[in-house]
Parts: sequence; structure tokens; C-alpha cells
Amino acid sequence: MTLTAVIHQPDFASYLGFFQRFLNADLYIVLDHVQFVHGTSKSWTHRDRIKTAQGDRWLTVGIRKPSFGTPINEVELAPGTGWIDQNLSLLRENYRKSAGWSEVFPRIEALYGKRFDLLADFNMHFLDGILDMLEITMPTVRSSTLSPEGHRNELLVELLGKVGATRYLSGLGARDYMRPELFEAAGIEIEWQHFVHPVYPQPFGEFIPYLSILDTLLNCGIAGTRDLLWSCK
Repeated sequence: MTLTAVIHQPDFASYLGFFQRFLNADLYIVLDHVQFVHGTSKSWTHRDRIKTAQGDRWLTVGIRKPSFGTPINEVELAPGTGWIDQNLSLLRENYRKSAGWSEVFPRIEALYGKRFDLLADFNMHFLDGILDMLEITMPTVRSSTLSPEGHRNELLVELLGKVGATRYLSGLGARDYMRPELFEAAGIEIEWQHFVHPVYPQPFGEFIPYLSILDTLLNCGIAGTRDLLWSCK
């Protein structure tokens, strides 16, 4: 029996291609035990980009600044609701005239309304809400519950083995560091994601791809976003 798994950090409101992988997978291994990366261009766990009249801008989840080496599943959210209010205000300012606004924004606002102490828990709650809108069912398991060892390729192979996966569905960005022979030795097939970003209506000029799924939902509505996902399956 084939079991296809995706492994990825629990990023906040990721882009359309992140969700497209779920249409071709059976399990999402949430890579939550690895080091939280902060302050670099690779910092996606607590933020993603939306479109504004001034161009793309970060929509950021407020966190307590963690010490170096803190794993993702131990990063704490900032106290209070200031960052939540800022996020919602930024969305109102830039998307209130969008086609999906009246349908989608109340659901986004409700997702922000539930309180959590940890970033990973908030992000997974947000992910569940988006998956519900997209009518995607995706079982998950957190890597922190699997007592994994190793780094990079060895870590991926071990995680896949622990859940009985026979196929690993990977994004193209991993090609540079992937060692296929380790997966082959473990009896695991590597499948590369095929995703061409669709163009959809956006305000404020020329289309910007790879923005948060929130941009897609607010501009296209729920049914429109589902159609886009399935068109690039």
C-alpha cells in the first residue's frame, strides 16, 4: 500500500502551492521540533506576504523573541492582542473591496479570535481553518511526537519510516540538498511537486505570485480558490 507524505514546518498561512501538495498526499508530517529561524529571508514560520497599494508586505504573527536554537514548538506568542489588531487592520485596509471579502474575512477574523500560548498551536489552528474552507482533509502528525534523530536527509528518511510512508512528496526547492540514494535505500520514492502558479485578479497593479493563501481567498473567494487549486493539481 502506498502512503504519500509531505514534510514541512508549520508555517503561517502559506501560499497556494503549499496547499496544492495536500491534494496529492495522504499525510502531513509537521516539522515542529527543528530550530525556529528568525530574522532572515527564510523566516516563514510566523509570517507571510500579502499585497498592498505599496506592494507586497509581511503579515506577521507576534511572538516573544526566542533564544537561539529554540525549536518551533516552544516559540511563544506575544501577549495581548496588539499584533492581531494590526493584522486585521492591514487586511481590512487592502482587501475590503475584494471579491471574496464578505465571505472570507469573517472566517479569518474568527481564526484570530481563539487564544493560544504557542506559535505552532496557533499556526496549526489557522491551517485547520483554511483546510476547512478548501474542503481538504489532511491527517497530520507532529515530528516532535516521533522522537526523531538526525539532520536534513537522514531526518526526513527517519520521519518517513516512522509513519510507514512509501513516497515523499517534496517541493522543488529541496532538489539542491536532496540525497536520493538515502531514500532509495529505505524503500521510499521521491516525488517532486509540479506546481505552476495560476494568475488571478489582484488589486494594485501587476500580479504578484507566491503570496499568502489569504490573498487568494480574499481575492477569489472560497469556491474560486478551490477551483484554482484543482486546476493546478
